[in-house]
Amino acid sequence: MTEIREPSAAPAAPVTSHDPSPSSASHALPAAPVLDGHGLRLRVWDPESAADVDAWLRGLTDPEFLRWNTPLRTVSDAATARESLENKTADAAAGQAMIFCVTDAADGTILGQVGVSAIERVPSRGIVGYWVLPEARGRHVATRSLLLAARWAFAEVGLHRLELGHALGHDASCRIAERCGFRHEGTLRGAMWEAGRRDAFRDVHAHGRLATDPQPESP
Repeated sequence: MTEIREPSAAPAAPVTSHDPSPSSASHALPAAPVLDGHGLRLRVWDPESAADVDAWLRGLTDPEFLRWNTPLRTVSDAATARESLENKTADAAAGQAMIFCVTDAADGTILGQVGVSAIERVPSRGIVGYWVLPEARGRHVATRSLLLAARWAFAEVGLHRLELGHALGHDASCRIAERCGFRHEGTLRGAMWEAGRRDAFRDVHAHGRLATDPQPESP
């Protein structure tokens, strides 16, 4: 496992949002936020964009993704991918989730996704998740994008706690969580579906991070 190294003097890369923060009394999320930092740009997905739909489809049908995740709804073609993205847009409008398209800041190439979902304002928490397209792996894209999304959730949405869970044995995801300051909090028994099944379950490695935790070191 990779140790979490706390920052000494180097400041974290800035996160720039192009929309104002919501008031504490509102459940609305910042409209179409754009986050810049760590060489990445995070923007909302566009269900009307053929490039976005194609990237979303490739991400959710990638064998390595499906090895560790079984989506609630099957995405198998452009039509179901577009419908899935439309559902994410509706969740954002309802203040329940914000799923970002992760792109290269220099040329806009789509690299993957990172999101904050299951947002609950009363307990002030949300669940984070991410995946990276095969051609973008090995470049710390997940780490860099998760750091941006977490700072946005704490600073602009005002959440107190973020939770992250991955299938037991998914060591790469565990290392990403630790690098981003998500401490291991235990193992949840039978908390997610087995790969490719909805009638069998596997254990989940649970991580959490609080808004009051130290800011992780930049990648």
